[in-house]
Amino acid sequence: MQKVLTLADGSTISGESFGAHSTNSGQADMSAAGEVVFSTGMVGYPESFTDPSFAGQILVLTYPLIGNYGVPPKFKKNSVEQNFESEKLQIAGLVVSEYSEKYSHHAAKESLAAWLKREGIPAITGADTRALTQKLREEGTILGELSDRKKAGKNFYDPNKEHLVAKVSPKKAKFFKGGEKTVAVLDCGMKLNILRNFLKRGVSVWHLPHDANLDDYEFDGLFISNGPGDPVFAKEAIGSVRQQLKKSKPIFGICLGNQLLALAAGISTEKLPYGHRSQNQPVREIATGKCFVTSQNHGFTVSKKMKNGFEIAFENINDGSVEGLRHKTKPFFSVQFHPEATPGPTDAEYLFDEFVAKL
Repeated sequence: MQKVLTLADGSTISGESFGAHSTNSGQADMSAAGEVVFSTGMVGYPESFTDPSFAGQILVLTYPLIGNYGVPPKFKKNSVEQNFESEKLQIAGLVVSEYSEKYSHHAAKESLAAWLKREGIPAITGADTRALTQKLREEGTILGELSDRKKAGKNFYDPNKEHLVAKVSPKKAKFFKGGEKTVAVLDCGMKLNILRNFLKRGVSVWHLPHDANLDDYEFDGLFISNGPGDPVFAKEAIGSVRQQLKKSKPIFGICLGNQLLALAAGISTEKLPYGHRSQNQPVREIATGKCFVTSQNHGFTVSKKMKNGFEIAFENINDGSVEGLRHKTKPFFSVQFHPEATPGPTDAEYLFDEFVAKL
């Protein structure tokens, strides 16, 4: 069955459907609309597809042979899922150049196609992802719709005009017992490996909704998670962080958390032309000159105009964009990249140790 990816500029890319084809009734076409973005990772699609930061996005994978190691089973340890970054698929749709129907891995439970069909996510293979990626690099991120030819180009959806954080954040608070020190995690679309990193370091965690009243909880430090969309919509989280900046408890933010910390401190954010979504972004630490290879997934960045005691701590070597902040005198810091990886390198995982040491 053929499907077509129609871009907002009118251009189209066709491919063979290998994801969800129709609804359970077998009548309606299964389509997807959202922001078309690309990622360059060789592996790690189960983690990427379940990353809440990809909510509302049609993901283009530049690497061939996607699906060659199948999909692992769900597995929980200490009530935390171990093989995925959330409890469900988060992408709106998928575009690949070559889907590998035959998979081989000792831990695989099912094929990628079976997973996508069960979760209702449309996908196409045989697309010219090289040409599409070049287009996105030259023209910037663009809206798109993945559907059959009869319905192509009928509905476009801009996720950046919506409060996506409210959609992916948990509705209820949950406590994870780890040790004597406790971190309050403001979940704006958190990857589960962040939670795993705290628990393996012997830290207890209050896992909180994005709009939680932090005054209702006892904790030694605040963590602000990653998440999807334009950070300015997360007004509740920004307000909570702003109140915490008046205190002395340590604060650590990752990805969207970096942007929310900036906004709470009066620093502006802006949209990147096509975003950073890969497992090999080079980042330089300003203070030491050390370079790290990092995993990233974001479409917005923090302005270089610092305020209220903050300074730039990391920068992207490719485009010079801000990759992290530090307060000059208080224990507040954040990074735009993902030190917890999944997928990608763990070069910067030491930042979790640094934060825990401040508690």
